[in-house]
Amino acid sequence: QVQLVESGGGLVQAGGSLRLSCAASGRTFSTHAMGWFRQAPGKEREFVAAVSQSAAFTYYADPVKGRFTISRNNAKNTVYLQMNSLEPEDTAVYYCAAVRGVIAGRSNEYEYWGQGTQVTVSS
Repeated sequence: QVQLVESGGGLVQAGGSLRLSCAASGRTFSTHAMGWFRQAPGKEREFVAAVSQSAAFTYYADPVKGRFTISRNNAKNTVYLQMNSLEPEDTAVYYCAAVRGVIAGRSNEYEYWGQGTQVTVSS
């Protein structure tokens, strides 16, 4: 069982930056690939980024490529999402998720989810 707690969300102006963190419980963090997803009001949850167990591989959705960076620190059981050049379209609740094994890009592949953190980007 893995429990995930996100933090770092908030209100920021367009063009600004935020760094989200997701702290995981348990001793098996390093055996899980981690992902970030987001859900805007009235829209389906969508993939944002993922990182492999050792951080050797990362994967991004096209809308965030070049602006967002996913990283992880296995010693701290934490995954991060650095978000730069934020746009109003990035406004959503952001969720981190974990899956044992290989990196994944679909929400139904993930086993564990956090409660989400709100990111609001004003124009």
